Amino acid sequence: MIDEDLTALTLTLQLAITTTLILLMIGLPVAWKLSRYHGRLKPVYEAIIALPLVLPPTVLGFYLLMAFAPDTFFGQLWVGLTGQQLAFSFSGILLGSLIYSLPFVVQPLYSGFCQVGQQYDQVAASLGISRVRRLIKITLPLMKPAILSAVTLGFAHTLGEFGLILMIGGNIPGETQVVSIALYNHVEAIDYQHAHRLAAVLLTISFISLVLLYKFNRRALTGMTTTVAADPTPNKIKARGTHV
Repeated sequence: MIDEDLTALTLTLQLAITTTLILLMIGLPVAWKLSRYHGRLKPVYEAIIALPLVLPPTVLGFYLLMAFAPDTFFGQLWVGLTGQQLAFSFSGILLGSLIYSLPFVVQPLYSGFCQVGQQYDQVAASLGISRVRRLIKITLPLMKPAILSAVTLGFAHTLGEFGLILMIGGNIPGETQVVSIALYNHVEAIDYQHAHRLAAVLLTISFISLVLLYKFNRRALTGMTTTVAADPTPNKIKARGTHV
């Protein structure tokens, strides 16, 4: 693998890891709030979050490119804060990835919060346990399969981004050139040998991510089944009392 491909692979992993971590921090409170909200505007909020799923990446990339332009309010604000323009920079493709991969992280978390429900949290609250301790000791452990799904989907989806990155980041080696764009360059140059190697790397990483997801999810579901079978009611929390 040539140096340019290694640089693109490193940049891609950096982008995918950073995007996933930020989206996890954003997605948990958003999914929790959405799972508890039942107002008339809920379909609107759900549609806004899910919009990147159906929107062509080039369309989303075009609008973000327009928003990132230095002569817009957002572009001027960014230049004033950082001294650099947002378009055709790593910060720009990171922000675009956060928007584009948002539903792949929020939707599994939202489903997880809906499945967990509120009964355990309500029982723990009636015992005077603080919201933070309820979140750490009860809700998040029960959410483990959903969190693993969200992390894997967000990471794998960011790995393969192409149209959006090309629109707002261009093709700058070491700055915005990710693996998918480097692969496209090799195909355009009819250099199938290097294209095969890059494609195999992406295929391998994606496959391993899914294997780990199914493996950990199976363990988590087995653990939850054992726990529920031993004590299927929220009274378990009552029995533990302040030990929760």
